[in-house]
Amino acid sequence: MNYIASIGSYALMIKEVFKKPTKWSIMKSLILKEIDELIYGSLGILIFISFFIGGVVAIQTALNITSELIPKNLVGFATRQSIILEFAPTFCSIIMAGKVGSYITSSIGTMRVTEQIDALEVMGVNALNYLVFPKIIALMLYPFIIAIAMYVGIFGGWFAGVFGGFSTSADFIEGLQLDFIPFHITYSFIKTIVFAFVLATIPSFHGYYMKGGALEVGKASTTSFVWTSVVIIIFNYILTQLLLG
Repeated sequence: MNYIASIGSYALMIKEVFKKPTKWSIMKSLILKEIDELIYGSLGILIFISFFIGGVVAIQTALNITSELIPKNLVGFATRQSIILEFAPTFCSIIMAGKVGSYITSSIGTMRVTEQIDALEVMGVNALNYLVFPKIIALMLYPFIIAIAMYVGIFGGWFAGVFGGFSTSADFIEGLQLDFIPFHITYSFIKTIVFAFVLATIPSFHGYYMKGGALEVGKASTTSFVWTSVVIIIFNYILTQLLLG
């Protein structure tokens, strides 16, 4: 019953976010601030992770090619498919659930504890629109950094494969071009947009409705990370079944 009540509260929160919008002159600065915090601030860690994940995929694929009958371009093919279909959109989103999700929950939770949200409501401001809507809009740019993560991941695979002596550059590039299906990019971006909405709203929900003091802020951040990751994994399964099944 608690889960059903939580889902109902979450749906109600989403509805309230889009009611009584804040003035655009104020909202614009809030959106730009969130883009800087959530998107630009996450670029470095995603580039770092993607490069080494791509390298690991390439190395593991090359080390598992034990038969002469398997073409050498499989390293590039496997790296491309793994990075584009799964690692960039899903693995990076779970990393972001820890980085961005915890930040969102703790920042809103701290405002709740220090009664800043109550002050906004007393002034007649729709606190949910003021706090959550800029995060949703900012994270709609999330596919751009996932596109960068895809590129860096594939480059990391090429770098590890070629300079590690596991593949030639020509074989790796041939594998990248082998049986390429453009819809796989579309599929990844559809997943990314859904994950972006989850990343913006579930942590906000746990921060906005938390109760207690400073200790509970930390607990709420942990809970929001767990539930955001779980929902991302569930949506990953559902979208894969719908779009590729």
